[in-house]
Amino acid sequence: MKAYLALLSVLIFASTFLGAESVSQSSRVVTAARQQIGVTKGYDPAYRSLKYPGGDVPLHTGVCTDVVVRAIRGCGLDLQKAVHEDMRRDFGAYPKNWGLKRPDKNIDHRRVPNLMRYFERHHIQMFEKLKLGGSYRPGDIVAWDLGGGVLHIGIVSDRVSGRNPLIIHNIGGGAKEENVLLKFKVIGHYRLKEIPQKRHSSTAGSNQ
Repeated sequence: MKAYLALLSVLIFASTFLGAESVSQSSRVVTAARQQIGVTKGYDPAYRSLKYPGGDVPLHTGVCTDVVVRAIRGCGLDLQKAVHEDMRRDFGAYPKNWGLKRPDKNIDHRRVPNLMRYFERHHIQMFEKLKLGGSYRPGDIVAWDLGGGVLHIGIVSDRVSGRNPLIIHNIGGGAKEENVLLKFKVIGHYRLKEIPQKRHSSTAGSNQ
């Protein structure tokens, strides 16, 4: 009986520890996303040449994808590098919306369809109950179809409004935290796998 209780205690401790690790990563993603609010005040989709890896447009501006890239980079995953390397391995697996014949490390990670495909290939794609706010957890990634061929992407907050979590995103007026989860048609819901922690110099990457 004592041996059983001891084993049960170990299992409970391990479960709590692993859960804390998962929550910790989610919290870091949300925190890194929220830190962009009040800093990224503009929206600029212009093509820019970036350093590689760790490249970023100036923090005062960007697009919806930059909110996601900066937040996840704060947890040790550089989506610029990850998407570029994945596209080099299997360029044919990615959308051909722009008529490119090869990967472009300056822009590929800043395009919603490419991020969606990367998350589908390497993280957890959630299919269930896209219209139910309770299906989403802090740190999850959500993609929307705004209509007219325009896609959007953002990060699920740890704050809620009614039954729906808020979203941290940049839809045109800079990074904001808003109740927009079900305002648009959800076409993608992704949950990050545990990201191995590495030393990195800054949360938001290097500015150009």
